[in-house]
Amino acid sequence: MLEGKALIEDTDMPSKMQIQAMASASEALDLYDVLDCKSIAAHIKQGFDMRYGSGWQCVVGSSFGCFFTHSKGTFIYFTLETLNFLIFKGATSSSFSS
Repeated sequence: MLEGKALIEDTDMPSKMQIQAMASASEALDLYDVLDCKSIAAHIKQGFDMRYGSGWQCVVGSSFGCFFTHSKGTFIYFTLETLNFLIFKGATSSSFSS
């Protein structure tokens, strides 16, 4: 495990899921080079898909912006080491009538 401590910037996840998110990020940083953000994100996403069902998204990097819609209780944005982590489960789209 890395000795660095995660700093949660924003979340609506239950505490247990937050802990899992940070543990997954730490594990991924132990397995992959810090510059390999794609592999780090894939590792976290796959773990969340297996643990909490499919549909999870993960963005990892030192600088990014995004706009998204997520399912309630499935969002976390935190910093660990030199990277930012955004994990969320996409909201299901509903049909709109005109």
